[in-house]
Amino acid sequence: MKSLLDQLCIVMIHTSHPGNVGSAARAMKTMGIHDLRLVNPTRFNSPETKALASGADDILANARLCTTLQEALADCHYVIGTSARSERSLRWPQMDACECGIWVAEHLPKQKIALVFGRERTGLTNEELEHCQALVHIPMAFDFFSLNIAAAIQILCYECMMAVRRTAQTSAANHELDEEPATAAAMENFFTHLETALVEVDYLDPDNPRLLMRRLRRLFGRINPTQSEVNILRGMLAAFQGRKFARRSNS
Repeated sequence: MKSLLDQLCIVMIHTSHPGNVGSAARAMKTMGIHDLRLVNPTRFNSPETKALASGADDILANARLCTTLQEALADCHYVIGTSARSERSLRWPQMDACECGIWVAEHLPKQKIALVFGRERTGLTNEELEHCQALVHIPMAFDFFSLNIAAAIQILCYECMMAVRRTAQTSAANHELDEEPATAAAMENFFTHLETALVEVDYLDPDNPRLLMRRLRRLFGRINPTQSEVNILRGMLAAFQGRKFARRSNS
């Protein structure tokens, strides 16, 4: 089954430790991301790589081996480079991990997006940064800027996955409620019907109403029901009223 996350790829440049590739593959698979691209990795096919992948062998088997960053990014529309910290001196748009996830979720349907990770010790070179449209950093304790590359990939993949999931849930909810909210006139008719029904069942004393109807108005105002939902509520009220009358006629 196709997923929006299929449009997201992870690019690792000159990874020196083979275990980091395996750990990165594992991190990606746990978040539902499968497109891994490796630019000149060191000892990619070592036993340690597969051991640390912990079952993410399909990610490794399908990883694209590239000789240049340009080759790895050829089919991508937007490239986000990773940085150890926020760099105000750089001219690229910058975001933190959470902001990156939100941005990715908003643009994945129409764009192939790459998250690019540099070398373990030195990160991305200035030349490699030239291929990026934005930078992302993961906020860390101000006195300890040290994060394993696989852990960084895990964090960013998690933020992207969660943002995509929230977007999908919101879209599904909007699809289920694919109609306009009830009009003010419809709500007034509902409140009139509700008040009448409450009086008939002796729940509301018309001579001493207190603040009941005002509070009910606030309650339904927060819900902001659609027209079909108001119709359901009024149908329920009518059914309750019918039973009330039936009981009276049988007594």
